[in-house]
Amino acid sequence: MDRIEITTFAPAEPGAFDAAVARLSPAAALQARAAYGEIAAAAGRGLRRLQIGAGGRRIGLAQVLGRGGLWLCSRGPVFAPDLPEEIRRRALRALARALPGLLIATPEVPVAGFGLVPLVTARHQALWDLTPEDTALRAALQGKWRNRLVAAERSGLRVKVEPTADWLIAAEAQQRRDRGYRALPPGFVAAWAQRDPGSVLVLSAGTAGAPRQAGVMVLRAGAGASYHLGWSGPEGRAAGAHNLLLWQAALRLRAQGVRGFDLGDINSEAGAGLMRFKLGTGAAVQALGATVWVLPGRG
Repeated sequence: MDRIEITTFAPAEPGAFDAAVARLSPAAALQARAAYGEIAAAAGRGLRRLQIGAGGRRIGLAQVLGRGGLWLCSRGPVFAPDLPEEIRRRALRALARALPGLLIATPEVPVAGFGLVPLVTARHQALWDLTPEDTALRAALQGKWRNRLVAAERSGLRVKVEPTADWLIAAEAQQRRDRGYRALPPGFVAAWAQRDPGSVLVLSAGTAGAPRQAGVMVLRAGAGASYHLGWSGPEGRAAGAHNLLLWQAALRLRAQGVRGFDLGDINSEAGAGLMRFKLGTGAAVQALGATVWVLPGRG
């Protein structure tokens, strides 16, 4: 059995880390991307990018963020496809051994076994496969979801690509306060756009008399994209604007080469209605790995 080796990811040129991640997993999560780590580092977190090797080849990459001796690897490490669970377990333990402190990880796919202490049960994400043709994508929509989309398309709503996001961030922040949920700070979007220009898609839906009845924001990274935030006013909710916006976002992303659209968490505390809405697109449920405390070990 090949020994697992952990080394610092050496190439420093812009784009090198993201390119290496994409070779392992083209639709890797935002948390595995260089911009995410750089934003966290600018906010005072420690940042390390590590290469996981075995048998003379790269089998994984890890971006870990630290503070006060505690390191976090969220939605990672990014591993080569079809890597056996035992190899991934050993790699995590070798990664913990290479860090000066404690490692907490939430792997993208489930992994368990000796040396991995579960802290939080596995979460589930709604992942929308955008590789089929447009007609096949539409046919895969669940009936009620598609009916709402058709009604929105016939309502007179028009979808517009917005040049700025300030209005949507402000509207969603008020919605968040009203409903009592949490999200990344507003400055995250500006920082992401600065590091990856053109990767933020903002859409609005409205009419001539009320041009902004609803909006969505999507962050793109390589062949993957993540739903970041959304807002609907009373008129937008009544017209099914969010169905129209999400569908139009999917078509635009697909045209840009995006293969996977992460619609976010679908666990029960988020509400059954939101879960049904996300899965109504035809998105598949993917179980992430449990959040684990990784005990150091030899690879």
